Amino acid sequence: MDKNKSIQVLQAYATGLAAQSLQHKVQGKIFASQGYAKLGEKYAEHASEEMDWVDKFIDRLLDLGATPQVEAAPAMSVTTDPVEYIKADLAVSHEQVPILQGVTSSLQDDFKTYDILRDYALDEEEDMFWSETQLELIEKIGLQNWLVKQM
Repeated sequence: MDKNKSIQVLQAYATGLAAQSLQHKVQGKIFASQGYAKLGEKYAEHASEEMDWVDKFIDRLLDLGATPQVEAAPAMSVTTDPVEYIKADLAVSHEQVPILQGVTSSLQDDFKTYDILRDYALDEEEDMFWSETQLELIEKIGLQNWLVKQM
């Protein structure tokens, strides 16, 4: 087991996911303030789930004897357009899920870290499918009908 590799991967994902969680929380508040309560709630829940993953990553870092590093979050881009946000979030998923799957596979000799990252990758895949489904619904039922469903 390459402990340093596991630590690097866990630290990178903990840092990036904490920033992403904050972005989802902010976007959820924006959407809720626009009257899209269901969409706001979805992103608030998503932010909370992501922080739960950050906690798991930090716990594993501590198990490995590492000191988790808290790094500044990069500037977030926010939008008031729910569809544009879903598209942007989906683009990130399409880019990052395959990378996460590869990184996870490379840590098979660290069973606990592998299991945590595998479960996280499955969760991210599920989120990606949700975004794809929302965009398909918008195409099928129209934007206005979809927005009404988000109220």
